[in-house]
Amino acid sequence: MPFDDTGNGGGPGRRPSRNVLGEALLPCSVSPMTGFFRNGCCDTSPQDVGSHTVCAVLTAEFLAFSRATGNDLSTPRPEFGFAGLKPGDRWCLCAPRWQEALEAGHAPRVALRATHEGALRYCDLADLKRFAADLD
Repeated sequence: MPFDDTGNGGGPGRRPSRNVLGEALLPCSVSPMTGFFRNGCCDTSPQDVGSHTVCAVLTAEFLAFSRATGNDLSTPRPEFGFAGLKPGDRWCLCAPRWQEALEAGHAPRVALRATHEGALRYCDLADLKRFAADLD
């Protein structure tokens, strides 16, 4: 289970990480393996300056937007062990990048139960809910 160490440096007494709905954070993806810690979860820490906290369900439109704005996520980079992403993959996006995509009209859907509460520093819950892929 992921643990939140955003407040105390990872010491004893860490609480389980929470999602934007206030529940325990669920995994985003292990295939492809994602997350700042490459543990499958959109967990974060003070070292995660990009805030890789939004579990996005990628689309061709978003991948093209990301490439055009300087972050090519679809091209394989074998030297980094990165196979490249494709539509339908779930990936821990930087919350500011998701917000940028939203404002540009290219935001991908979001798995809220796998999106870390830290995303709320950059994104409104109402916006994330509008793009929810996992709400009934």
